[in-house]
Amino acid sequence: MFGQIDHIGVAVEDIDGALALYRDRLGMREEHREVLEDQGVEAALLGVGDAYVELIAPIDPEGGVARFLAKRGPGLHHVAYRTPDIAGDIQKLVAAGLRTIGDEAHPGIRGTLAIFVHPKSTGGVLTELVQPVEDR
Repeated sequence: MFGQIDHIGVAVEDIDGALALYRDRLGMREEHREVLEDQGVEAALLGVGDAYVELIAPIDPEGGVARFLAKRGPGLHHVAYRTPDIAGDIQKLVAAGLRTIGDEAHPGIRGTLAIFVHPKSTGGVLTELVQPVEDR
């Protein structure tokens, strides 16, 4: 079910400020940038090998990432794993007694399908499954 890592999500207060560190100072390549209105975030993907670091900044002051930043400050937000069959994996997660956030996959960055697994089900780590466009 959990294949390779797709991305590591990092909550930041300001995308441009974070890009100054990750892209300009650490030398990661910026691959994609997008506003995800339905999730209340602006996101930037930086390539690292076959995976990404995803910087996420809130655009909705009441959204989940804004609440995360208010409670915990900037830092590691989630770990996302690629899957070729997100619908089947959601069924496996539920059958295994894990709690997903939502009942079905939603649109994610780069046109992916995604679903989060509640951190109470995964030892305190917010976990995401991501099905890339090419696997649909």
